Amino acid sequence: MIASDRPIRRTMYALGAVGLTLVVTGAALDLLWLLGIGVWAVIAAILIELVYRP
Repeated sequence: MIASDRPIRRTMYALGAVGLTLVVTGAALDLLWLLGIGVWAVIAAILIELVYRP
């Protein structure tokens, strides 16, 4: 891994973790808006992975 890739990977993992947490919490509490925000965060993490793949 190149040193310049670390901030991107950290951002990707953080977005993925926050997104999955929001998805699980939104599903458990039956809050669709929270579920939607979590899904979009996971989608953003996947897009970052696809665009910045070394």
